[in-house]
Amino acid sequence: MEQQVAELAYALDTFYFLIAGALVMWMAAGFTMLEAGLVRNKSTAEILTKNVALYSIASVMYMIVGYNIMYSDGISSIIPGIEFFISGDNTAEEMLASDGDIYYSNRADFFFQVVFVATAMSIISGAVAERMKLWAFLAFAVVMTGFIYPIQGFWSWGGGFLSELGYVDYAGSGIVHFTGAVAALAGVLLLGARKGKYGPNGEINAIPGAALPLATLGTLILWLGWFGFNGGSELKVSDLASANNVAAVFANTNLAAAGGTIAALVASRLLFGKADLTMALNGAIAGLVAITADPLSPSALLAAVIGAIGGVIVVFSIVALDKIKIDDPVGAISAHGSAGIWGVLAVLLSNPDATVFGQISGLVAIFLFVFIVSLIVWFILKLVMGIRLSEEDEYLGADVSECGLEAYPEFVKKA
Repeated sequence: MEQQVAELAYALDTFYFLIAGALVMWMAAGFTMLEAGLVRNKSTAEILTKNVALYSIASVMYMIVGYNIMYSDGISSIIPGIEFFISGDNTAEEMLASDGDIYYSNRADFFFQVVFVATAMSIISGAVAERMKLWAFLAFAVVMTGFIYPIQGFWSWGGGFLSELGYVDYAGSGIVHFTGAVAALAGVLLLGARKGKYGPNGEINAIPGAALPLATLGTLILWLGWFGFNGGSELKVSDLASANNVAAVFANTNLAAAGGTIAALVASRLLFGKADLTMALNGAIAGLVAITADPLSPSALLAAVIGAIGGVIVVFSIVALDKIKIDDPVGAISAHGSAGIWGVLAVLLSNPDATVFGQISGLVAIFLFVFIVSLIVWFILKLVMGIRLSEEDEYLGADVSECGLEAYPEFVKKA
């Protein structure tokens, strides 16, 4: 009887883990639609291609090497070990002998983790849109998902030195979102801005996206997927305490997104005199990113406030990056980077296990490692194959130059 109860709990937690992972996988559709809506129609098909391809590359690279780097025994608390390919699953004997430490399938854990690494890579896609070569981006995806992300992930979730320092990051404001934003920043700095984005006298020229309905749909898909992102990070649901925790995480995640949306909408009205939809969308994402570092500890009201502060931060961050001529077509660096920093620090407001030293150590370590290594990889790719489209190809659009097709051919005037 005891074994039957344990196996039932194992099955329930495994199923919950898989469903949460499937929700996070659906975020790939959200990122795809958000980016497709915020770029010009001449680069839409290339955005779609990138997002389908990067998810596939992330899945394969994490299976070959990434997962085993991130969750290795480690040569030290800084240097992870390395093995290849994921291992088999647990037996009933192993589960019972673990005294409750094994309560879900190894393959479910792999699946849940792989959709996280794909999320980090998706952040980069939007930031470098409309002027990066497709194959340079995909080459970087191999390194990012197979090595860069897993190494810094080992330092915290894998039991490395950041976890020893007390760094707290429940579902990845820093480990996933800040990491993706920092890698994107390194690429954008080498890549430069889109042609015409900034004038010779410091003018900032708006380049509107092609389809705001798609961008809105993408944001709402991300909002939905985030329940799996944060809720699945509780790791189990088969006992009363865990079930209550999952419910709290869902509620707080939703409230943070709502707070971020409202705050960004109000901030844009005060700054620009108009209710800017794109800022509201980024406000929702910023609120979600901000609560991700700890969606369990805050009260419902505090969760909404954390999200609202993230929504304000993202508006000012987007404006500030534009002023220093860092061109990010979808606001990814701000929504995931600036709001990610806030999210990691906001843990201090409600989690007694978090310390200022631990949280700042995590941010500094992630930034230095990811930025320096990403910059080196981007620079090597620039030397070897080039990372930027030619001026003519950028003018024609990435759809034609990189994919040989158009996302909206019926809207293109023929000679």
